[in-house]
Amino acid sequence: MITQKMKYALKALLVLADEAARERPEPLTIEEIARRSATPKRFLEHILLEVRNAGIITSIRGRSGGYLLLKRPVEIQIAELLRLIDGPIAPLPCLSRNYYQRCEDCADEAACRIRKVFAEVFWSYLLIIESLTLEDMAASPRVAAQVMGP
Repeated sequence: MITQKMKYALKALLVLADEAARERPEPLTIEEIARRSATPKRFLEHILLEVRNAGIITSIRGRSGGYLLLKRPVEIQIAELLRLIDGPIAPLPCLSRNYYQRCEDCADEAACRIRKVFAEVFWSYLLIIESLTLEDMAASPRVAAQVMGP
């Protein structure tokens, strides 16, 4: 499951993606992002700082300042955001690419049946999640309708 923090980050980025799609995008204040995304402002400040430090958005100071996407929505991978906000996405530490750790109770990774089964499941998940971008999410009403039906 994704955390509430991740949901807030996605909601804020979707607002910024919608703004980026306008003919004349303007920087959005944190108050405006919070209003449009129905997200508490006090959580957004910390989240947007993390996302800005990762080079996904930029902030502009001053009277007409605010936040803008630094990358195009098609360049923002959801898996990258998940790792940034929530940390490891692997179901087992021994399957993680970025946060690998041998399981404490495992005598032989090569023979571990739990690892083998979850490796197959995780591989399928990775194929999907690593292909998903913010642009895909911005188009989600159309995608969701195709997947879930009417």
